[in-house]
Amino acid sequence: MQSHRLPTLEDVARVAGVSRATVSRVINGIRNVDPTLHEQVWSAVDQTGYVPNRLARSLVTRRTGTVALVVSDSETHDDDPFMSRFFADPYFGRVVGGLMSVLRPAGIQLALQMVGADGHKRLIGDLRNGQADGAVVLSLPGHDPLPGLLAEAGIPAVLIGRPAEPVPISYVDLANETGAALAAELLVERGCRQIGMISGPADVPASIDRISGFRRAMARHGHAWVPLTSGNFTRDSGEQAMRALLAEQPRLDGVFVANDLMALGALLVLRDAGRRVPDDVAVVGFDDSSAAVAARPALTTVRHPLEDMAAEAARLLLARLDDPDARLASVIYEPTLVVRQTA
Repeated sequence: MQSHRLPTLEDVARVAGVSRATVSRVINGIRNVDPTLHEQVWSAVDQTGYVPNRLARSLVTRRTGTVALVVSDSETHDDDPFMSRFFADPYFGRVVGGLMSVLRPAGIQLALQMVGADGHKRLIGDLRNGQADGAVVLSLPGHDPLPGLLAEAGIPAVLIGRPAEPVPISYVDLANETGAALAAELLVERGCRQIGMISGPADVPASIDRISGFRRAMARHGHAWVPLTSGNFTRDSGEQAMRALLAEQPRLDGVFVANDLMALGALLVLRDAGRRVPDDVAVVGFDDSSAAVAARPALTTVRHPLEDMAAEAARLLLARLDDPDARLASVIYEPTLVVRQTA
């Protein structure tokens, strides 16, 4: 009777056509391995069904093989609808997808950590105690102490979005002012004269940059004042903000909305008000998420390459894990305009 043994490193090496030592280096996350061999080994792992011994691996590398995605907010989330928002908002899914495109081939797992205002010390303690090798951080509040606490504790971390205050931490960001200026230029080019904006929270760095970029671009075209209402990047808040903006500016014929989910809400309000888009009111969103394609009419928007940015954040973190003394880095991506049917 044939025994059913578990696949071994030797089995993986045979299928991949490489040495056992090469397989061990790849699985243990040692990254000075030829990328072609790297792919061959992980393909052989899939074919053989080999399961790396995570305990043995951690003893060799002194790493857990896990990176934390930390979502830092100003509220607590022990029993909170934020979790449903996390899974419903395309922003977060795009970030996870970008991170996994880099972490999965490296054999590294991603652990989600939701941190409210009262959870910072516990998170720092968990990371210091080895629950993860490092963290990629989405900092949602305008004045979040977490980036500074991570830097002070010497924990390897990379921010997606620049920190609100100067902090010695690597980050990946978008040229938000440039993106907002692209929206302004398009609305002016379309002949809009009464133009407003729906921003995100006024204390969040991305929101500040988008407001600044939009107003500066409008000023260059002779618009000394741009009426503005704010939301919190949800569809419901976009509806509320659009109602307020229409009440303030009933002759509004153009609007820049600082993310696509809020733009969805704005489109609903405009339709209910009998305002045709783009004939009566042109609308430009921000993100180029799945919400932009699902909108009716399809949303003209500023592309925010979140998947690429998250992938770069993962690469920066892995490089820092390999060399803790490496120079801190910032990588700024350029936005582009995606023209569809609303402007």
